[in-house]
Amino acid sequence: MNRDVGAALRKVADTARTVNRTPRVVEMVRRVRGALPGDPSFGDPLSTAGPGAARMVARVTDRLQGDTPGASKEMSLGALQVWQALLERTGRGRGEREVTIVFTDLVGFSTWSLGAGDATTLVLLKQVARAVERPMLDRGGHIVKRLGDGLMAVFPSADNAVRAVFEAQAALARVDVNGYTPRMRVGIHTGCPRAVGSDWLGVDVTVAARVMQTGADGNVMISNTAMDLVSPQVLDAAQLSVKPYRRGLFSPKLTGVPEDLRIVRLVQTPER
Repeated sequence: MNRDVGAALRKVADTARTVNRTPRVVEMVRRVRGALPGDPSFGDPLSTAGPGAARMVARVTDRLQGDTPGASKEMSLGALQVWQALLERTGRGRGEREVTIVFTDLVGFSTWSLGAGDATTLVLLKQVARAVERPMLDRGGHIVKRLGDGLMAVFPSADNAVRAVFEAQAALARVDVNGYTPRMRVGIHTGCPRAVGSDWLGVDVTVAARVMQTGADGNVMISNTAMDLVSPQVLDAAQLSVKPYRRGLFSPKLTGVPEDLRIVRLVQTPER
């Protein structure tokens, strides 16, 4: 009798796993997530990189359930997506002090590192860290976290952030590992995230990360809220011009950002 019950339970468990991983079921749950409050892409590495209970649980969920798509994973992240949205709407994701947030990321790094190997990759990352972090610290920035081949930093002013970013870009251009010089995309946004210990929480952190995602093959992108605070003197001193950002025809629409968010590109003009 006990053997029959055990066999029946195993059969139920096998059926549940099969249904959970059925692509049609997973896609249906994802469509439901799209109609829920909050960012439907909540659960990707950028949206769960910060602090806060919802993000912490999302990271644990991702580790426990792995990379395999599943309806149960999507349902769990959907619930956390709504939870995070409610926290932000009630102001618990907003702080009282305005800071400028910077996200960086190396373009094509994963592809290069696969061919370069672990030892060479580590050499490159150390050189990148020295090149990028020193200008940011010198300009009063605080390195909040390192995200593999990128980082998140906060600055007391947009002017300092812009200066630091282009000084870091110049230093990065001098990095050479076996003939390879990395390129870096950057996102800059000013807002009022909430400081939690040594980390930061809030919608403005997500916005800054999304702004960086528009940087394509190594551009410096900046939101209108940060751009409005950059002085003309800083632009002139660094020989920067402002170019409009146009989303590519096949590029996905940004999620998790205010509808009125505008993004522009900062371009450095070489001396003649």
